[in-house]
Amino acid sequence: MIHFLRLIRIKNLIIIALTMYAVRFFYFTIGGKIDVHPLFEQIHFFLLMFSTMCIAAAGNIINDYFDVKADKINRPEKLIVTKHISKRKAIIWHWTLNGIGFIIACYLSVFYQTFWYAFIHLISINVLWLYSVYFKRKFVLGNVFIASLTALVVLLSGFHFYHVCSYELHPILAAKITIPESLNYAVIYWKNLFLDAGNFIFLLCFFAFVLNLGREIVKDMEDVEGDKLLHAQTIPIVLGNSAAKWIAFCILSTVPLFYILFLVLHIADHQFNHVLATLPVFIASLLVVLALILLIFVQSTPKNLKVVDKLIKLAMLVGIMTPFYWWVL
Repeated sequence: MIHFLRLIRIKNLIIIALTMYAVRFFYFTIGGKIDVHPLFEQIHFFLLMFSTMCIAAAGNIINDYFDVKADKINRPEKLIVTKHISKRKAIIWHWTLNGIGFIIACYLSVFYQTFWYAFIHLISINVLWLYSVYFKRKFVLGNVFIASLTALVVLLSGFHFYHVCSYELHPILAAKITIPESLNYAVIYWKNLFLDAGNFIFLLCFFAFVLNLGREIVKDMEDVEGDKLLHAQTIPIVLGNSAAKWIAFCILSTVPLFYILFLVLHIADHQFNHVLATLPVFIASLLVVLALILLIFVQSTPKNLKVVDKLIKLAMLVGIMTPFYWWVL
């Protein structure tokens, strides 16, 4: 069982689940009403989360299935397919998990009378297969596809709520609050700002895309020797490790730069203390990003790159805790 859990990347799947429930938690802490029976919505959202995890797990399996040769060099201690699980069992698990995920998506599409659930899941299944077989070895394309699929998890969660729910904001939330005079009003200001026009969803999509794109480049820097055996055209192989560092640096730097720009556009100088009080988890996430950006330029040993990879995961995990923190406030 432990080898199967490692094969499907159970830690990454837990992050997916937390991300989706963070989106759900955000909307339900704002308030509003559900157009469908609450129990049905809760069950259906769990099914949506479970189906997404199934397809992500299947994608991880097929990725390892086609990477056996490279993994024997890149990470022999973590090799699972052929060492602990046969290729035949791996491919059976791949199609089984994809089947479960797609059947659930078809049920949700029928129930809510929309083709989007089935369509998004079908696209994800095929993109993950094509990524493992072809695009992973292509310059930039593989990195962009995986980062986009990660952002799609957030978008799918947001689509669920915009499709099945209609919100009636509290009068205070609906009011245009330009200068929060207390901590409570600062929280209300940010909640209202993020809820409007799906800003929270798009912001989370942006962060998910950027952080995962940077992470994919860092992983490619780790896997250079094994990827050469597969004739992969990753950024470190084509442009060199030095160029890959700078590209990862530029990509990851957009997170703090975007955040600073966001604050400048929405907050006056005398409101800054309130902002700091309402967004500590966001700030903590950005501090982690700044730390890993600096660490990228430390000697690029496999050990250091693994630390950067873990810090990116930590930044994502801390960032998605924002709705839970706001609920406590």
